[in-house]
Formats: sequence, structure tokens, C-alpha cells
Amino acid sequence: MSAIDTRGDFAADWRLLRITAIAACIGALGTVAAHVLLLLIRFFTNLFFFQTLSVAEHSPATHTLGLWVIAVPVIGGLVIGCIARFGSEKIRGHGIPEAIEAILFGKSKMSPKVAILKPLSSGIAIGSGGPFGAEGPIIMTGGAIGSLIAQYFHLTSVERKTLLVAGATAGMTAVFGTPLAAVLLAVELLLFELRPRSLLPVAVACAVAGFTRPLLFDAGPLFPLQTPMPGVLDLASCVLAGLLAGALSWLMSTSLYKVEDWFARLPLHWMWWPALGGLAVGIGGYLEPRALGVGYDVIGELLQQHLAARFVLGFLICKALMWIIALGSGTSGGVLAPLLMLGAGLGVLLAPLLPGTTPALWPLVFMAATLGGMMRAPMMAVIFAFELTHDANALLPLLTASAVAYGFTVLTMSRSILTEKIARRGYHIYREYGVDSMERHSVAEVMARTTDAIDANASIADTLAAHFNDAQSHLPRPVVRDGAVLGMANRAALIAGMDKPGISKMSDLFGMNPPIVALPEESCRTVAGRLAVHDLGRVPVVADVQSHRLIGVVSRADLLKPLAGVFEEEQRREALRALPLRRWGKDAEDEDED
Repeated sequence: MSAIDTRGDFAADWRLLRITAIAACIGALGTVAAHVLLLLIRFFTNLFFFQTLSVAEHSPATHTLGLWVIAVPVIGGLVIGCIARFGSEKIRGHGIPEAIEAILFGKSKMSPKVAILKPLSSGIAIGSGGPFGAEGPIIMTGGAIGSLIAQYFHLTSVERKTLLVAGATAGMTAVFGTPLAAVLLAVELLLFELRPRSLLPVAVACAVAGFTRPLLFDAGPLFPLQTPMPGVLDLASCVLAGLLAGALSWLMSTSLYKVEDWFARLPLHWMWWPALGGLAVGIGGYLEPRALGVGYDVIGELLQQHLAARFVLGFLICKALMWIIALGSGTSGGVLAPLLMLGAGLGVLLAPLLPGTTPALWPLVFMAATLGGMMRAPMMAVIFAFELTHDANALLPLLTASAVAYGFTVLTMSRSILTEKIARRGYHIYREYGVDSMERHSVAEVMARTTDAIDANASIADTLAAHFNDAQSHLPRPVVRDGAVLGMANRAALIAGMDKPGISKMSDLFGMNPPIVALPEESCRTVAGRLAVHDLGRVPVVADVQSHRLIGVVSRADLLKPLAGVFEEEQRREALRALPLRRWGKDAEDEDED
């Protein structure tokens, strides 16, 4: 059997089962962590707004504090600033950028402090009226749990990343009841790859979280909805909705980071910024009490179109300003719920103006399109909206509008609301995925099969004269004994060996350690990494690790050959060949004559 015939579709081994089993446990823990976070939010809501020690669910909009409500978010901001200053600065922000940064630039390591302080600070921020969602904090908290468990088992960085993402997406599944969307969130935002080694554990973690969710949360969709089947006229409205949602995404993202810049110019330590953001929240909450807190009840009413357009306009302006200022101040909170609310509100306002036959559809469509455009994750946004509502009739409009919003923001924004924060810390993230051409091609396809091998019994002096003289290339050459590779010899090593006592033959240069080799069925990418780690220019290719029988040599230049084909595919433009119409016409005339 040839080397190519032995390769499979995926690179995986039995260790995957162990990681998947750990991920399943993390999925259950993610559900518990999500429940604890929501209890913390309820506890601090009752403490701040009703001065009671309770975890009963109450909306902060029903408070009776009057003007004193302005002080509540300020107090919450002061507490969060102290936690961030003296506990961990990692609790600042909306969670997902911090998780991405840990994955790409921190070897997926998170500290126990983050696992404890993030839900605590988020509970205080939202419980004191912060207009945030619980999804960002639970993604950070679940990710920290997964990372800590991975560190306990002494796993690799890639395996830590998988378990970190498993914990993050399990938490999201538990909060919203959206396991499929959570898996897509992992694929589009967190994993930065699509391989069995990461997809399988994450999918299992989300499945476990989905099955265990009814034990602690209400079963069923969060916002049940059923809209009529869309008509042909709705296509134009979907495109328009996508463009407007994309514009809203651009406006909200750019506004948020302008506010961050304003805070950065203040002559105050960042510890005090959340309190200033809390002041804006308090004033907005006094003017519009229903803008305080997460507001899942408001999202449900917007989707059902139970709110008057006049109220919705004022509410959205207030909510947007509160969210932008508070999040720009560096407090702890999520972005998903506010985006859902703002998108659904825009849909309520524009539904009477859009052509088509289904006005009830547009709050949901705008909600998904805003989420897809803002986070640059259109597939996640579509499935997320579907799982929140179980409205199968809306799938096609959701896909259309989310794709248009995604295209709008890709063309108008160099970075998303998530990656902009990381870029401001000096890190660039490239989010386009593609099949690695070096992964697709094996060593057998690019290696040199004719080798100038050196016999192990040859003397060093003779080898220098025969293979490394001034008229020949000084590239390393394989040394073999009875066809088996002992190692690679280069001119510098031979010259150095001649000065050592007891070394005369080529075999004397090599100890008992096995040589660094490549196998013909290995991918070019794998062997290129091996060369980089050991700082080598070329290695021998052997038939198998048992016999070490030499069959070729592969160099760095050989391993890069697949990239030449990629460059030609992406850069070379080919013109349409002219059709031989005259010849065809002549043939037709000849046939007519016959």
C-alpha cells in the first residue's frame, strides 16, 4: 500500500476520547456555573434595588427608589473597579475578547481568580442595573473552568484550548438553551480551526449542557415565536434589513470604542471609570427604568410586538447610550443581550415601512442580522435566533439578512467589536479559515527520492574529500548503515569531529539517540514544524520508524512546494477562451449540405 493510501480524511488519535470525556464533565459544570451566575444576578438585583437578601426573580424596573436609583449603578461600578484593581484586571470587558486573547496569545491558560471574580463582578454589574447580558461573563467563566481542568490534567495547549471553548460554549448553551448556536460560536469565533480534535469535544460539551439545562432552568425556547411563511416580496425587505442592521452594527461598534478612547483620556485611574459609567446607567435608568438590567422580558415583548413604537424609540436610545457608556468604561458585562434588544427594537420601528406580507417577522430578522453583523458570525446568528424562538418559518429570511449584514460589516469595518479590543492591546487576529495546502500534501509527494547517502563505515576524512569539497554543495547528507539511517552529516560537524580523539568513522559521530526523520505519509505541515523546532534545513525520509530504511530526503524548500499552487490559484487571472464559432458554423453548414 502506498503512503498516500494510508492517509485518512482527518488527523486524530484515540487520545480524542479522553478529551471528549473531560469535555462532557465540563459541559455539566458549565450548566451549574450558568445557574450560579444567574442566581448572583438575582441576588444583587434584590440587594441593590429592593434591599432584601433573596434570589427570587425581580425586575429592577419595579424599584421604588426614586432619584436614589441613580446612585445604585455608581456603587456597583465602584465595587467592580476595586475588584478589577485589587483582584484581577481580566474581569474587565465583555468576556469574549478576553477568551479569544487567552486562546491565541495566552496558551489557553486562565487563573482561578478569573473563574471566581468574573461571575461575581458580572453579578454585581448587572445586578446594580448594568444594561448587559449574562452570555459574555458565562463564556469567560465557563472558559476559565475548562482551562483550569485542562491545567490539572497537564494537557497540551491545543487540548487546553478545546476544553476552554467547551466550557465557554456549555455556559452559553445553559443560559440560552442554544446548543447548536454555541457550537457555531466556537467554530466562527473561538476555535480558529475546524477539526475533530476540537469540534467533537465542544459538541459533546454543548450536548451535555443542553440535556442538563432543564434540571436547573425552564425547558423550551427562551422567546417562543411563530411567524407566517415569508413571501417573494420579503426578499427585498431582508436585503434592506441586512443593510440597516449592518449600519447599526457599524454605528454601535465605532461608538463604543470612541467612548473607550474618551475614558482613556480622563486624568483618572481606570479603577474609577466603571463608577462614571454607572452614573450614566443610573441617569438612564431613572428616565427609563426598563432599560436597567438584562431585559430578557423586554426582548420577548419586542419580538411579540407588544410595545408601542413611541416607547420603543425612546427606550432604544436610552438603552444604547447606557450600554455604550457603561461598557466603554471597562466594567464587566456581555454584549449579546443588548444587541438582541437593539436589533429587535429597530425591527419593531421599521416593520410597518418594509414591503412584504409578514410584519411580525422583522423584529426577529433585525435581531439576528444585528448580531451576525456585529460579531461577524452569521451562521451562529441564524441558528441562535432559531433556537431562541423555534420559528422554522423564519430561517430563510434570517439567513438572507444575516448574510447581508455580515457582508456590510466585512467591507466597512476592518475589525469587529470583539477583535477591535484585542487589536488595541497590540494583537492582530486573522479570522479567515481555509484548508492548509501543506496539510493536504504528504512528504511522499514533494521529497527527493535520489539521495547521495554516506556509508557509516566511511572515514571522516574521505567523506569530507568526496562529499564536502569546495566544488560540491555543503548540504547535509544522510548517513546509513545497511540502508538504515543513523543521522544527517554536515560539513561543520565533520570538521569538528576530526579534532576529537577516538572519532574516525562516520558512525562515530552519532550516539544512541534516534535520528530526526520524516515519514512519507506525514503532512508537509507536520514535518515543516519539526524542522522549525529543531532548526534543521532537511531531514531523511524513512519507510517506517522500526527499520529507518532510507527512501529519500525532504528539505524546507520541498515542503513549501504546495504553496506555489495556492499562489497561482489565488493570484493568476485567466481570460475566457474564445469559442471557435466559425469552425462550429462551418461544421453545421457541411452537415446541412450532406
